[in-house]
Amino acid sequence: MVALCTLNCRAQDYRFEVGPTLGITGYLGDVNTGNMWRHPGLTAGGVFRYIVNSRWAVKGNLCYAGISGNSDDIKTKFPVETPYKFKSSLFDLGAQVEFNFFHFGIGPTYKKYKRISPYFVVGLGGVLSLTSGTANAALVLPLGVGLKFKLKERLNLGFEFTMRKSFGDKIDNLTDLYGMKHGVAKNTDWYSLASFSVTYEFSKRCVKCHYID
Repeated sequence: MVALCTLNCRAQDYRFEVGPTLGITGYLGDVNTGNMWRHPGLTAGGVFRYIVNSRWAVKGNLCYAGISGNSDDIKTKFPVETPYKFKSSLFDLGAQVEFNFFHFGIGPTYKKYKRISPYFVVGLGGVLSLTSGTANAALVLPLGVGLKFKLKERLNLGFEFTMRKSFGDKIDNLTDLYGMKHGVAKNTDWYSLASFSVTYEFSKRCVKCHYID
């Protein structure tokens, strides 16, 4: 009797992956309308991913991000106004859906699995910002792209860049610079995360073998 595992178990053996993330942040808002990397900050956190199949995954993230800005960077401003400077600590929690452009994994050649794949990501989350002792919360819409590389069977490296659209205008603790008011639909607060990750897969999807005489 020969014991053989099905080929379907081969490429997508594990259902979950988890690991840390580390990178840099950018900010676009009331006091920075141009270069988002003018005052880069640090982001660090963790990611938990449910692997639906080789093309789709659902991901949860929790991370810290530091952003800052200075109204002196704006070329068009009122010269008599006092410059506005800020530093904010952001705590970002959310869920995203990922779509791999290729079948990501290690498996039979005829199934065309790739050890490297770009992907697209979109989701929904929330952010809590702390600025000079003041806390503000808002919904955020993450949208971005990434690149995955399977270093070995259960170990993955990744890079991801996302822009976070804030549905609130106070992640910089400022609603209307110089009193120029606008509605929530036209708020100008965005922040970006460019981060590297190392993830480890666990929880076997297939553990039984089929016995063939």
